[in-house]
Amino acid sequence: MSKFNSIKPRTTFNKGIVLPSLFFILFVSLVSSFFPDISDQSLETVKQFLFVNLNWVYVWAVTIFVLFLIFLVFSKYGSIKLGANDTKPEYSFFSWVSMLFAAGMGIGLMYFSVSEPISHYSDSVYMMNSSVQRAKDAQLYTFFHWGIHAWAIYGVVGLSLAYFTYRYKLPLSLRSCFYPMLKEKINGTAGNIIDMFALCSTFFGITTTLGFGVVQLNAGLVHLGILHSDEFIYQIGIVAIIMAISILSATSGVNKGVKFLSQVNIVGAVLLMLFVVVFGPTVFLFGSFSEGLGYYINEFFSLTFNTHAFEPETLPWYFNWTILYWAWWISWAPYVGLFIARISKGRTIREFIGAVLIIPSLFNFMWMTVFGNSAIWFDQNEASGALSAIASEADALMFKFFEYLPAQVITNTLVVLIIFIFFVTSADSGIFVMDSISTNNSSRSPKWQLVFWGALLGVLALVLLNAGGLQSLQTMTLITALPFAVIMLLFCYNLEKGLIIDNAYYQRGFSHSTDSWSGDFWKERLQRIVSYKDQKAIELFLKEVVQPAFNELTEELKKQNIIAEVSVFERPHRVELLIGHDAINNFKYGVRTQPKNISDFLINEENAPDIDSNKIFIPQTYFGDDRRGYDIQYYTKTEIISDVLKQYERFLSLSEETKNEIFIGTPPMM
Repeated sequence: MSKFNSIKPRTTFNKGIVLPSLFFILFVSLVSSFFPDISDQSLETVKQFLFVNLNWVYVWAVTIFVLFLIFLVFSKYGSIKLGANDTKPEYSFFSWVSMLFAAGMGIGLMYFSVSEPISHYSDSVYMMNSSVQRAKDAQLYTFFHWGIHAWAIYGVVGLSLAYFTYRYKLPLSLRSCFYPMLKEKINGTAGNIIDMFALCSTFFGITTTLGFGVVQLNAGLVHLGILHSDEFIYQIGIVAIIMAISILSATSGVNKGVKFLSQVNIVGAVLLMLFVVVFGPTVFLFGSFSEGLGYYINEFFSLTFNTHAFEPETLPWYFNWTILYWAWWISWAPYVGLFIARISKGRTIREFIGAVLIIPSLFNFMWMTVFGNSAIWFDQNEASGALSAIASEADALMFKFFEYLPAQVITNTLVVLIIFIFFVTSADSGIFVMDSISTNNSSRSPKWQLVFWGALLGVLALVLLNAGGLQSLQTMTLITALPFAVIMLLFCYNLEKGLIIDNAYYQRGFSHSTDSWSGDFWKERLQRIVSYKDQKAIELFLKEVVQPAFNELTEELKKQNIIAEVSVFERPHRVELLIGHDAINNFKYGVRTQPKNISDFLINEENAPDIDSNKIFIPQTYFGDDRRGYDIQYYTKTEIISDVLKQYERFLSLSEETKNEIFIGTPPMM
């Protein structure tokens, strides 16, 4: 038996997550492969129904994400660290930004940098506008789709995960983001379902991107003359090479392979962009970037809330671009958010949001301006509409674009290399994230699990590509974005709830009842601190300590010609001292029995005071002006009298000031 166990493959997979997820992934993939037309038609019908009838849900969800993150930046919560208060960032700023950028946008920048602006520019819906206005709007819409809104979607998931993982010390898992709502239930079936959703969404997103991207990479290799055609056999080779390198990178760890490739890629992308700036319409690009950025800022809120309800002729464009983008970014959010969270330990919330929203957005704006505006400029001035004519051929458009620039062989080679590395960085980080989800963020996963996820990605991508089922898989991914948008809204609620508790914990001072403590009676104080009271004990405290204190003070007030009354009430049991007035409000100081819930963590802790129940009782003060009371269980009779006098002195001081008349007196009847 022991010998068998020694050769049994070690695994850290959570069976409650992995087995149902694999069944669903294989089922959907097989249906999409064997019945591509039927599945694509059925899913497309569902997608169109959601986009047409529930597009406002996507709009409001994304809007809330943006406003929520902006609120956190300027709130008191912005200085909270993603980790312990003394935690330092694991990665340099450049490495951190490179990795989150490569995971977040990656191959999409190469695929859409020319094709999207050209598509907007040449779309028949806007052909009634002048060419200048169409060029400006093409840049504006591209900025809108690739800017702050896209990164806010990633930011909400990434921030929630990083906060609950590093601050609350929970697993790096989507289920952890529900801790304020579900508590320990996140470790059960509900948590498994949440992580299954994340695992399937991540797998489908990467699979479809890998499948469609291979087509563009194949087209580039054909354009360079390296391959002779786009036959399926060549695509098998491309996928095999990409996945082999991706698996090697993933198994070497985030600190090595993923980090290195991300840095190489960002450097290569910057060099390619600078080449286009230098040898393209340089002056036009600088001017159009400034104007486009201002146009975007000016139209920011108009774009954010615009549902095109009064422009029915533009609705098809709106559904096929803006809503599709919001759904696509949301569907990718589990994967990208998990990866961003993994590399963001030690950053403050303000630093995290600022970097995630601003830096990638600005880079995207520069990138899309350089490539998109250059393409439009060439189309207007040199190509005579040749680029607009092939706007629907996104796979070949980037390579066609470089025909209007010098050194075509070098630039096209660099483009192919960057596309290739983008594929690898997306795949290796995806492998890492999927293993993290499937193991509840285990840090000791065997390498064969990473190989398993990489091989499954490659095989299913090729099967679906060959059978024509990738479109169905992509459509289903977009459909699942709607329920996940609702889940993300709950992330915001839970994160805000967690931050409120966090801030209250670290900002909380000493108890009000400790203000006058000295070294006297310290043994009695200690005994009271470690003794948790039931209701009868607090009622006895009110009877033997609070009521005698009030009575003694009342007798002394009579000597000052001030009439005070002491009253005892039941349900809840309370004792109250009242000084009545005619012209001003009455002075009231009362103490009542107040129930209080105790954390299970403290009850189950062995080296802590013994507690028999989750509910204890404390003597809590209350006042005539409805201010929040406080616990006085540690007060002696003398200290209670002193506290009443403090409150009475405050009452008289406020009553002396004319500016407080509206608060201390009864307004005349009109």
